[in-house]
Amino acid sequence: MSISRKRPEADAADTEPTPGKGKEELHLPSAIRFSPEEEAALLSESNAEKSTANDLFKSAHYSQAISVYDRALASVPNYLEYDIAVLKSNIAACHLKLSDWKAAIDEATKSLEALDRLESPSPASKDVDDKREGSGGARSSDPNNRNDLDGQLHKPTAAEATKDDRGVVELADDEVNEAEALEKIEKDDRRKDDIRRIRAKALMRRAKARSEKGGWGDLQGALEDYQSLSPLSSILSPSDRKIVNTALRNLPAQIAVAKEKEMGEMMGKLKELGNGILKPFGLSTDSFKFEKDEKTGGYSIGMNG
Repeated sequence: MSISRKRPEADAADTEPTPGKGKEELHLPSAIRFSPEEEAALLSESNAEKSTANDLFKSAHYSQAISVYDRALASVPNYLEYDIAVLKSNIAACHLKLSDWKAAIDEATKSLEALDRLESPSPASKDVDDKREGSGGARSSDPNNRNDLDGQLHKPTAAEATKDDRGVVELADDEVNEAEALEKIEKDDRRKDDIRRIRAKALMRRAKARSEKGGWGDLQGALEDYQSLSPLSSILSPSDRKIVNTALRNLPAQIAVAKEKEMGEMMGKLKELGNGILKPFGLSTDSFKFEKDEKTGGYSIGMNG
């Protein structure tokens, strides 16, 4: 099946450029949808590229894998947040292998942001989904496109069931709808499990990259990521659980050391700046006394002598 790579039509005002690597990509509002046939074809193309990238990753060709994952992303409709999150997390894994900590943090963060959007769809996106459902349109693979069930499922009464001439009971329409509703619940539960699994992977990858990058801010961010992983421990592997528990024990002390170091460096730079300002007046920062408040970690300044 041949499919145009053109995005669905929209007014020029609805598009906005997103900075890329030497080129611009037009991102349309999430309310715009491909037809089910086009969407399926694009996903098939993306999955083929992803499979190739996975093989490259397994053979330790990480830079090439990143390029192919990027091609897979180019085929994914920009409202399918789950598929985007998976690919971004995979790219983060490649950057980890290449020890490119900043890039790994950025890609893992984009994966997590896609999952956040998936779990908190915008009103405009939900409105379009409702219209598609009401008109009998096909659903996307995005779990945002499924209607939630009402609180109570209706049970068909005896009067609503019918028999044919042979006395065989046929399912009433409401009973059929209930079966479909239960199937939706099961499918939704499976997708929620998938989302939690990808979230755990992206958090693990970002936490590792932040820990390796070091520095007060990144170590603090790593601690927050590992704390977010604690409620997901049931889906972590034993080795990952061990990493999380070890990090939660060790990171607070590492953060304190990094904070002290960076505060010392900052005070050194301030001292240099102060000496430059005070020199014309025959003074220096040695004319002043810096005292640290051990409770707050802050400093007070007073005159010597």
